[in-house]
Amino acid sequence: MLKRLMLSLLFILVLSTASVNAQNGAEQKLITTLDVATSYSDKPITFNVILPPSYFNNKDKRYLVLFDFHPRSQAYLNGMHDWMSHNGDWPWLETIIVTAPDGDKTLGELKELAIEERGDIKLLDFMELALLPAIDKQYRTNGFRIMNGFTGNAGLGLYTLLNRPELFNAYFVASPVLSKDFAFVIKDAPKKLAAMKGKPRFLFMSTSDSGFEQRQLASFAEMETIIKTSASPVLEYHIKRFDGSYYMTQPILATAYGIELLFNDYHKVLEPDSEISSKGPRAILAHYQYLTEEKYGFEVPATASLIALAKYEADKGGKAVKDRAIAIYQVAVDAYPHSHTAHHALAQAYAEVGKFEKAVTHEKLALKNTDHPFWRDKYSKSLAAFENDSLL
Repeated sequence: MLKRLMLSLLFILVLSTASVNAQNGAEQKLITTLDVATSYSDKPITFNVILPPSYFNNKDKRYLVLFDFHPRSQAYLNGMHDWMSHNGDWPWLETIIVTAPDGDKTLGELKELAIEERGDIKLLDFMELALLPAIDKQYRTNGFRIMNGFTGNAGLGLYTLLNRPELFNAYFVASPVLSKDFAFVIKDAPKKLAAMKGKPRFLFMSTSDSGFEQRQLASFAEMETIIKTSASPVLEYHIKRFDGSYYMTQPILATAYGIELLFNDYHKVLEPDSEISSKGPRAILAHYQYLTEEKYGFEVPATASLIALAKYEADKGGKAVKDRAIAIYQVAVDAYPHSHTAHHALAQAYAEVGKFEKAVTHEKLALKNTDHPFWRDKYSKSLAAFENDSLL
């Protein structure tokens, strides 16, 4: 009897463990779906979601969101993102990719109304009041959003930029359909582009001369002229022709170019003799504060640009110059006290002028602020050398 009871309890435990493991496995899926309830339908619209590889391992990190209306865009966006982000978020910051379902009737009707009925905002309301809040509620987002689109969906990207620009920070529109009053973009653009206010917005618009795009080239050129003559200063825009390339290649080219241009300010280290850096470390900090608070809305560290300026000064030679370089390194450490690269750079600068005790102090802080094996090995060797020199 006891043996039978023990076997029964063991069986229940195994089933419970299997159930928990199955639930955990489901929670850990990087490719998943999100049901979005809407007042426009009695059933939710199910969107496809791809989470970045680090999502479940780095639970303190928050992520960008890229949205595309085309259901088949999921595959190429996922592949491009995986390739372009696996080198430490460069050049594509790790991103949550959301794509629309194939053939959803409600979503199709909302898109059709936006295209055919001037002033209809149901699609915009759905994105603002249902879709985007559902994404933010379910996933660890950081508030920065990109809208991506090709042909008709690119036209809807421009429609969204004109009518509710605050929904997304950046818009990539490849080979947009604009002819025949598509979503009334051409008619509305002059006035609405000029009136655009608020935080910076980004637009990458492209096309090519392929046979499939010939019918849109006149309206594309018209839209390009309108943007160049009417755009508010808050809109950073880039317009490019990929002439000579294939029609179906256009969204891939647009996404790659758009990503590089959008995040160039994030990745690019300011040249020491640039207009900003030549004004000194405080100007550099002010520039990165603008990027953090206005352009991106998440932290963009100035560390690398401060270090570049300090090294530039130190390379000029002379004690006074080296002291000035140390002061710039100190600005970096004060602004980013948990930056291992800032502490390491300052430690090296102190070592070069023979202040080995201070070098040891900051190299220890560099070690304390990183777990990466490469940097820990590098800093450990530097620390040993500084400690040895301090005893001489």
